[in-house]
Amino acid sequence: MFSTPDLLVHQTAKAGVLTLNRPQALNALNRDMVLAMRATLEHWAGDPAIEVVLIRGAGDRAFCAGGDIRQIHDLGKVEGKAGTPAQLDFFADEYRLNAYLHRYPKPIVAMIDGIVMGGGVGVSVHGPYRVGSEKTLFAMPEVGIGFFPDVGGTHFLPRLKHEVGSYYALTGERAKQADAHATGILTHCVPSARFDELEAALGAGGKVGKTLARFHVDPGEAPIAAHLKAIERLFSGLSVEEILSDLDREDGPSKAFAQKAALVMRGKSPTSQAIALRQMRIGRDMDMDTCMITEFRIVSHIMLGHDFYEGVRAAIIDKGATPQWQPAALSDVDPAVIAAHFSPPASGDLVMA
Repeated sequence: MFSTPDLLVHQTAKAGVLTLNRPQALNALNRDMVLAMRATLEHWAGDPAIEVVLIRGAGDRAFCAGGDIRQIHDLGKVEGKAGTPAQLDFFADEYRLNAYLHRYPKPIVAMIDGIVMGGGVGVSVHGPYRVGSEKTLFAMPEVGIGFFPDVGGTHFLPRLKHEVGSYYALTGERAKQADAHATGILTHCVPSARFDELEAALGAGGKVGKTLARFHVDPGEAPIAAHLKAIERLFSGLSVEEILSDLDREDGPSKAFAQKAALVMRGKSPTSQAIALRQMRIGRDMDMDTCMITEFRIVSHIMLGHDFYEGVRAAIIDKGATPQWQPAALSDVDPAVIAAHFSPPASGDLVMA
């Protein structure tokens, strides 16, 4: 009863299945999908016939590539609705959904077969089981478009070991299946060709963990494994400048890795990087609801700024143009401005529900 054209809903014997159904848009989330997911999940929470919830993406390219940022951009830049409910209500509903997934009373299995970025991370990582195929490609690339790692990134990323959350947040680098499993983003690895079989097995009932263990396969050596100690050391700094300095000085086996990370970071929004690092440092001590309230504060301020609109213009509208960040240098980022992003917006804090 909760199906929409963009969100397909069906039940098997013991499972409720949500399928994000915008394959032409890499299953990017819109507000209708977010609201339908929440309504469906609330219904299934009280249905004793449903023992487990599965979340999938339609098509063969993506689980979910994020939120519909072009629409958000146009509301602010073209329609003049920056910072208004027309623009921010999507984030409010999305963040409340992320928090609800985190506290959901039944097991959730995200079946990630392809790209998972941004908003797709938010509807997959907060449940206890994240199953990735050989096509999995994870990233939180928001600092590259003048945004920040939201949808619960403040809670999830700092809790990854070896500071890999800070690494992914500041670089926006991608992780394939083996790296995602080695760093704890994925809990299980299953071949794409067996996803339908896995859905049927989970739908038949029984212990979710045991069923997933039966399907799990070794993803092979993770390239990032050789650099985890270096990441932990290099990304523990208290400022982005300190991290870049440490990366520049790195020598030995991880020198090339560090040089690449530094080069990538220097192309991102300085403001976004400063925000993201602060998220990583404060989020590890926050509960999920507090993280989402914090993220709504940040997004409310970012929508009134410059870099998000410039980042979307460069990456999405003009497709690969060089963004002109304001400020352009980390040394010109005002700490007071960054702190202001973490203060309540004029419209008030997000009300959790």
